[in-house]
Amino acid sequence: MHIAFLTPEYPHISISHSAGIGTSIKNLAVELIKQQHKVTVFVYGQKNNEVFNDNGVAIHKIAHTKYVVGGWFFYRKKLEKYVNNSIEKSNIQLIEAPDWTGVTAFMKFKCPLLIRLHGTDAYFCKLEGRKQKSKNYFFEKIALKSADYITSVSEFTAQETKQLFNLKKAIKVIYNGIDTSQFQNNQNTFSVGENKGETILYFGSIIRKKGVLELAYIFNKVVEQKPLAHLTLLGKDVNDIFENKSTLELFLNKLSPNAKKNCTHIAHVPYNAVKEHIARANVIVLPSFAEAFPMTWLEAMAMEKALVTSNIGWAKELMVDGETGFIENPKAHQLYADKILQLLENKELNATFGENARQHIVNNFSQKIISNQNINYFGTIINESI
Repeated sequence: MHIAFLTPEYPHISISHSAGIGTSIKNLAVELIKQQHKVTVFVYGQKNNEVFNDNGVAIHKIAHTKYVVGGWFFYRKKLEKYVNNSIEKSNIQLIEAPDWTGVTAFMKFKCPLLIRLHGTDAYFCKLEGRKQKSKNYFFEKIALKSADYITSVSEFTAQETKQLFNLKKAIKVIYNGIDTSQFQNNQNTFSVGENKGETILYFGSIIRKKGVLELAYIFNKVVEQKPLAHLTLLGKDVNDIFENKSTLELFLNKLSPNAKKNCTHIAHVPYNAVKEHIARANVIVLPSFAEAFPMTWLEAMAMEKALVTSNIGWAKELMVDGETGFIENPKAHQLYADKILQLLENKELNATFGENARQHIVNNFSQKIISNQNINYFGTIINESI
């Protein structure tokens, strides 16, 4: 098979930005190449045009183009023409695109189009309780209605998206996967106190939708019971969409004086160094309100870490409450803090949860398992299109 991906992100040194969507695409692309399939990745919105090979994956960077009027339409048509030329030249049999802001609206490809639901703008606006731009909803609806096939990274995201856009198409659920050999914890440590490692770790963007502001109140309660507990925030600060201020600043302003002394923010570290921070942490806290099926959760669980996460839809498809960690409503500050304290104080329970978490990922979400599900699905689509 020859599978292509149209995406705004992909993890590579020459591509300016990548996050969870890019990581999930690369994980799948690598496995496809291992199984002797061909993969092409079209990365749009770039600063320049460039074509290169990345360990067998053909990467096409497509520069963003500005237009005096109608840029939303004409850039899409530029992408459509470029991709269709490649489809014909390279015999691409299927193209996958993300749902975010409906990039494939008004595009028609010369092979089947599969849209993967990582979470539309409409989906995240609903979860965050904010108003969506009408044009984004319009583009996303057109894109989803015109897709030949739709898959979703979680059942929760699939059902929410169906309701938001009144979709009648069947949606195939295939979870995100992870290369468990790349995420292993070789540091068998358990530390207490700010001078003996990172007791509690949050990693991801410093943004309201990921529960960071609730985490401030939660950590205040943790410190009341455990004065030496330390929290590290690892991630880029994002301007808050509601208050138009630094989310980190809002977070720090909510901390008690003692909690503030025990908190460290690290804006950025190389990707591999993130794993070192995960390995040193005793408890991972991920109190997000808005996700689809987050790679950060998979990574932490694969590294044998006990988690305390939010209890929203997707969490129940990934976490096993009371076995791989705890799930709790981030707005229930005392209950959430109690779960963290339990894992800080009970070393045996912490270790058991960590072991269970990794085994759960190995058994259900390893890249090999998830890639085979995708490959079988791709094959079905291609056979139906012949």
